[in-house]
Amino acid sequence: MSALGQKLEGSKTYAVTFAKGQEPPVNGFWSLTLYNDKHLFHPNTLRRYSLGTKNVSLKRNSDGSLTLYAGAKSPGKERESNWLPAPDGQFSLYIRAYWGMQGILDGSWKPPAVEVMQ
Repeated sequence: MSALGQKLEGSKTYAVTFAKGQEPPVNGFWSLTLYNDKHLFHPNTLRRYSLGTKNVSLKRNSDGSLTLYAGAKSPGKERESNWLPAPDGQFSLYIRAYWGMQGILDGSWKPPAVEVMQ
């Protein structure tokens, strides 16, 4: 769901921004993973289904935050390394956190909102 409580649609582009130092607190790794309406990976030419700690090409913002994008259309060449291609229809995003630290275990860490880009 978006920050407005609406289902995610590929016709829109969404941004998920982790403030500097606010990525999922894990001992292992984390990812933001995109699933289609059947809860399967969405086939795409980039063969990209998730983004997270295992992606060495992610670009950080000048303030150290990390913005990931999701939508059927590229958010632009300069942001494409941080883009999850989505289907034209509905899709969902999940944060997968492996070997979570205390903030995940006790619920004090909160994921950022999924914002619709204007």
